[in-house]
Formats: sequence, C-alpha cells, structure tokens
Amino acid sequence: MELITQWLGAINEIVWGVPMLVGLLGIGIFMQIRLSFLPIRKLGTGFKLLFQKNEQRGEGQISPFNALMTALSATIGTGNIAGVATAIVMGGPGALFWMWMTALVGMATKYSETVLAVRFRETDKNGNYVGGPMYYIKNGLGKKWVWLGTLFAFFGSIAGFGIGNTVQANSVADVLQSNFGIEKTITAGILVILVGAVLIGGIKRISDVAGKLVPIMTVGYFGAGAIVLAFNVTAIPDAFALIIKSAFTPVAAQGGFAGAAVWAAIRFGIARGVFSNEAGMGSAPIAHAAAKTQNPIRQGLIAMLGTFIDTIIVCSVTGLTIIITGGWLTGETGATLTAASFSSVIPGGNYIVAVALALFAFTTILGWSFYGEKCIQYLLGPKAVVPFRIIWIIALPIGATQSLTFVWLLADTLNAMMAIPNLIAIALLSPVVYRLTKDHIRDVNADSIDIKPLVKTD
Repeated sequence: MELITQWLGAINEIVWGVPMLVGLLGIGIFMQIRLSFLPIRKLGTGFKLLFQKNEQRGEGQISPFNALMTALSATIGTGNIAGVATAIVMGGPGALFWMWMTALVGMATKYSETVLAVRFRETDKNGNYVGGPMYYIKNGLGKKWVWLGTLFAFFGSIAGFGIGNTVQANSVADVLQSNFGIEKTITAGILVILVGAVLIGGIKRISDVAGKLVPIMTVGYFGAGAIVLAFNVTAIPDAFALIIKSAFTPVAAQGGFAGAAVWAAIRFGIARGVFSNEAGMGSAPIAHAAAKTQNPIRQGLIAMLGTFIDTIIVCSVTGLTIIITGGWLTGETGATLTAASFSSVIPGGNYIVAVALALFAFTTILGWSFYGEKCIQYLLGPKAVVPFRIIWIIALPIGATQSLTFVWLLADTLNAMMAIPNLIAIALLSPVVYRLTKDHIRDVNADSIDIKPLVKTD
C-alpha cells in the first residue's frame, strides 16, 4: 500500500503540476478575451437575473437560483476555511491575490461550461434534465469524442466518493469532536440519517435544502468575518498593500512563517483558488443543466456568480482575517489557523469556524452526491441511481471514522483528471459559446428571446 501511495503521489504531482494550472488559467484567460470580458462586465446583470421570477419560465427541474445554490453547496467547503489558510502559510499573503486572479478568469470558464451544459443537455427516460461535460462532449463534439465524455463521467463518479463524501464526512467528524466533544460514531450516524433523507428526494430536494442552507451559512460566515474586520478596520489598507506587494516580491521569514518566494505565492494561490471554486473542473454545469431555463446565456451569467461568491467573497473573508490578525505568523495552519484568527477577536470564534466548517462540508456532500449520481447515470443508465445513493450513504460512516490519507490522494488525483476532458471540450466548443453569446447580445430584445437548448431522450 505504501508503494501504491507513493506512485499515486507522483501522479498527483504531475496532474496538479504546472501544465494543469496553466491549462485552467489559460482557458479562463482565453475565454475572457474572446468574450470581451463579458463575465466581469455583466456581473451586475448576473445578480439581477438571479432574483428575477421570470427566469423560471423555461423547462427544467429546479429554479436558476436553486441551481446556483446546489453548485455552491458543493463548491463552498473546507477549501474556503482550511484551504485558504494553507495557501497563505505556504505562499504568503500574496497567495490571496492570485486566488482573486484565478476567480476573475475562472468566471469566464464557469460561464462557458454552463452555457454548453444548457445548450447540449438532454432528458432521460424519467423526464429529468441531465447535462454536464459528458453530454456537451457527446452532443457538441460528435461520436468520435464520446470516449472523452466517458472518461469524465468515470473520473467524476469515483472522485466524488473522496472529495465529496468521505473526506467531507471526516472533516465534519473531526471538527465536531475537537470543538464539542461529539464522538465520531455519533456524527457518522447523524450524517447517514440527514444525507439519506435528502437524497431520497433527488435533485429537487437537494436543491431545496441548498437553496435554504447555503445563503444562511454563507451570510453567517461572512458576517462573522465582517465583525473581525470591523474591529481591525484601520489595518485593512495595510493588509491589501501587503497582499499586493507579496504577490510580486518574496516574503522573508518572520515569526512562525517560514518565508515564501513569488513562485510559491502564485502556485499555492492558483492551486487553492481552483480547488475552492472548481472553475474548469466540470462539476458545477451538471447542476446548472437542471435549471428551469431555455436560455443558456442567462444561466451562464448566473452560474459565473458561483466563482465570484466562493472566492472573491468567502475566501477573502478567511484570508483577510488571517492576515489582519497576524495569524499567518503564528506557525499554525489549516482550519486551526482560521479558528485561532477568529478567536483572537471574537470570543468563541473557534466555535463559529467549527459550525461553518461542518455546514460547508455537509452541503458539499449533498452537492457532490448529485454530481456523482449523474456521472454514474451517464455510464450505466437511470437504474444505477438508487444503488449509487445507497453506496454513497454507506461510505459516509467509513469516511467519518477512518484515516483517509490514501483516499484523499486518490480523490485529489481523479479530480484533476476530471478537468482534462472538460478543458479540451471547452476549448473545442468555444466557437459555440462565442456564437450564442454574440447572437444574444446582438438582438436588442435579447432578454425576451429564448435560445432553445438541444433536448434529447436517452
């Protein structure tokens, strides 16, 4: 097992190496330029569309708002708390700057993959809308590329059990035990009951839970961070200056911080940013394909908000809190560092972080259950959905109570493998995204014109 772990670690270093980071950023930059930076220019439009009731007039299963919340439920997770802290400890304050840059270009990637997901979505035998990279590869690129979509679905169906299930269950169990003394077996049992109750209702119940829980937990965490920043408001300008300076110049060792080169800031900032917002991974478009819409462009504008909310808002709260309170100089890392930074200003701040981490991880389990379900459905058909849900629930107590070093490494590797087929598809189908966007903008009545998506039946 040790030898296998070493081999897997070597593969992980390759798939998450410079080529992958360049590919993820490169696609984002390419699409931003080709779209004339529309995702950034139309950010306000995206928020406006999110709350318009007439956005639900199209065909689909869930509202555009709940589609975004479902995607965010899987995206906002441990990476927003522990991942940001690790990036700053390893790369210095400048890592936060590169996370921001990753988000800005990632908005174009998320917009593009969602436009394609809605345009090339299908209906299955039960009348449910299904979509995502595997479908826009099959329907957009043709039969000779079907194998690429199959690879994505295969990697996604397995990776979900790691990054979206066992690892998250382990995080919930750990944080509840260390902060509240709750035994891991009890947490495992509660997770089985709660997740099982939600999964029985399928995407509609998942989206309903996400639509209520995600806004509450996001606003709550943001509010707690805002209190910390308010108590240190005079330090905010210096913090921004340090972030920008550290993004382009080395940071010397000081306190418990070991020092970091510019390359470290870039590497860890980009890697943690991508891991957090999942732009280019191909996961979020699976949720957006189920939205009630007949216009891929409008859903794309809503989908890109996920990257903005996840990284520019939530990750920034964590990062600024750690930097302003000086926590990054203490030698701590991960969720412990974030908790200590909150506690230095808010009495019991560690409990706030603990509850936030538990909720973030719980919703990630729900969101990724849907992603894995649709990947396995693509591979084996609708009849495989119920067995998949049963196995998904069985995996929770295993994750909550066992060491997951190997599982985490395997899931992280497969997560990167998911991105490869998706990035290839976005690049090859970029003319479709550009054409649909151009046609939508050119029409003076674009807001009232529906671009009919491709709908097929299995």
